[in-house]
Amino acid sequence: MKASKILAAAFLLAGSLGLSAQETVTEYTFKPNWFVQGQFGAQETLGESTFCKMLSPNAQLAVGYMFNPVVGARVAVNGWQSKGSNDIQGPMKTLQGNWKWNYVAPTANLVVNMTNLLGGYNPERVVEVNFYAGLGANVGFNNNQAVDLNAEYVKATGQDMLGNLWSGTKALLVGQVAADVNFNLTKNLALGVELQANTLSDQYNSKKAGNADWYYNALVGIKYSFGPRYNKTTRTIAPPEPVVVEKIVEKIVEKIVEVPAKPVVAEKVAPELKREVFFPIAVAKVSQSEMSKVQEVAQFLKENPEATVVVTGYADRGTGTPAINSRLCKQRAEAVASALVSKYGIAKSRIVTKVMGADEKEPYGTPAQNRVAIAICK
Repeated sequence: MKASKILAAAFLLAGSLGLSAQETVTEYTFKPNWFVQGQFGAQETLGESTFCKMLSPNAQLAVGYMFNPVVGARVAVNGWQSKGSNDIQGPMKTLQGNWKWNYVAPTANLVVNMTNLLGGYNPERVVEVNFYAGLGANVGFNNNQAVDLNAEYVKATGQDMLGNLWSGTKALLVGQVAADVNFNLTKNLALGVELQANTLSDQYNSKKAGNADWYYNALVGIKYSFGPRYNKTTRTIAPPEPVVVEKIVEKIVEKIVEVPAKPVVAEKVAPELKREVFFPIAVAKVSQSEMSKVQEVAQFLKENPEATVVVTGYADRGTGTPAINSRLCKQRAEAVASALVSKYGIAKSRIVTKVMGADEKEPYGTPAQNRVAIAICK
């Protein structure tokens, strides 16, 4: 009776271990999508005055398109008001002061989703960070306050106070860099904060200073993405079949015959080992769970001193650009090789790293399995 209970318990334990060895993976398939943004905030114009005197209202409307999880483009129209100051210039304090004017600035930006670039694609994150860089035009108008203030100064002193005074409209090239942090409220709606730095020629604020003019915008607003942005699937990955390395024991049998014959030597069969080290999307660092496979490769190499290992890096072609995927392939192969050397003491001369070429066929049929570095020992 006791023997039957022990046997049943052993079967249950083996079954539970088999289930725990399986891994459930959630995969997201990106869909290109349009988005719009509406933002409101404040601007600080760089100038010779205190912070509060140079603050102005600011607003922005934008529309953009994400081509893949990392790269997109955006066209934005920013504008409202800028301010200038001459607090430390001119001998006549009665004519010193501040002036303001209006502007509108359309810009075109490259968008880089830094969260997906560094952490892999996961559209269900609560927070994401984007980087923007681009060029545009700044069209200024209603510069009457600067014109009037400068006219008073010229009348009183006979000298031009500003040096780069303009009237009517003034169009200048503007360069822009920006970053935002978005907090996803729903699958399509996010609340965000954006910070911008904009640079123009010295003619923007009417004052001649011999260096570029700058203004900085801080904006708060909402972002809405159209349509389903991704597909979500969940699947179970079975563990790879264990590789059994057979060691051949040679035995020489001597037999006395009338005619001497050459001894028969058994042919040696070189042992082999193959391990697949999987990576998350856009990641080239070996996870703790996958490090056990690297350890198995190291153990095989230690037990077989004449063996070498070839580590080939792969990437999912359907996710990133060819340049990004090529870099990921190289980094994944090198990550496995580096762990073999630094963590397990394997000589570099026994390791060869390879990268999947653009014309090579992907090794597996699903995207998650193609984010892999395959180590083959011989």
